[in-house]
Amino acid sequence: MIKFLVRKFVKEHENTGDQKVRARYMTLSGVLGICCNAFLFAVKLTVGLITASISITSDAFNNLSDMGTSVVSIVGARLSGKRPDRDHPFGHGRIEYVASLVMAMLIMVFGVELLKTSVEGIIDPKPVALSVPLILILAASILVKVWMFVYNRYLGKRIGSALLEATARDSLSDCFSTLAVIAGAILTMVFGGKAFAGTFWAKIPFDGIIGLLVSLLIIWNGFSMAKEVVGLLLGGPPDPELVKKIEELVLGGKDILGVHDLIVHDYGPGRIIASAHAEVPYKGDIVEIHETIDRIETEAHEQLGIVLVIHMDPVVNDSPRVDALKALAESVCKEFDASYSIHDFRITDGEERVNMIFDMVVPPETPSARRREAEEFVARRLSEEDKTLHAVIRTESGY
Repeated sequence: MIKFLVRKFVKEHENTGDQKVRARYMTLSGVLGICCNAFLFAVKLTVGLITASISITSDAFNNLSDMGTSVVSIVGARLSGKRPDRDHPFGHGRIEYVASLVMAMLIMVFGVELLKTSVEGIIDPKPVALSVPLILILAASILVKVWMFVYNRYLGKRIGSALLEATARDSLSDCFSTLAVIAGAILTMVFGGKAFAGTFWAKIPFDGIIGLLVSLLIIWNGFSMAKEVVGLLLGGPPDPELVKKIEELVLGGKDILGVHDLIVHDYGPGRIIASAHAEVPYKGDIVEIHETIDRIETEAHEQLGIVLVIHMDPVVNDSPRVDALKALAESVCKEFDASYSIHDFRITDGEERVNMIFDMVVPPETPSARRREAEEFVARRLSEEDKTLHAVIRTESGY
């Protein structure tokens, strides 16, 4: 079904790297979300009003909040597809993340309001008029949410959208919340009947308790979504799979000996800019190497959809002495901490003093005191190996 809708309403649907095509996918998801959630809201609100059930009404307004977030996703998709301008040279892709954050805030606001209503229902429970047909209607609504989960996950993976994948997870959680509401309705019917009149079980406000659980689930979903989106806006670590592909692409170039200092900037889906240092032979043909790097940058854009800028680092690759000193520096660095590494190694040779110049890469969270301790340890250990060795170390974080 969803594949048919994609072919029908998404023009050039195969070209998922194009921002206009991505916006069409997002719009399709949003329109379907509005239609499905509006239908579910109307059905559940009607059932909730007929039965005077807090939990069912809470579930209805949960669908209303989902309908609102679908509107936000459409607006976000349209705005994020705008072309770069003077004030935003890297485009407007992060608007999609902002839209996701707005969606998370809306979900939490609805959750808090429903939480208040549920607490009131526990303190002062009202009678609930339920019937089997109404419960079956609620059960049927789960199938709609399952379909929404399936199509949002499919579309999200197809265009690499964190917003759609978050929407898919929200649809799945809605299935469980509706199941909880149905369970509460059944418990209310069973223990609210004449057979349990006047007993302890008849006094338990199942409806309010289930409503409370559903509202807490809604708040948690909103918080989880907000936490994930804030990480994207602040600049989290790049996708390990993308890093691997970039490194493989660079190392596949002729005369490329190594790659380091890879930095990835995410300006929104489909707008990734990266830079890297490529180690090349110091005696290599500079024009030929430059052509190789130009080709790699072009392939990165064509194959990975990213703008890649490569800096050339000439290294000595034909000196056993340099290789031996580099291996010594690496082993001493690992001796201090196995997670540390070095690159940009070079030496200035002399009879009484040999400067070993290199960068030592440490995890970003490493405190300044620990970094200084590492520098002093490595410098001391190298000097112990050979008094002529003098380490010139620049400590930097791995990105």
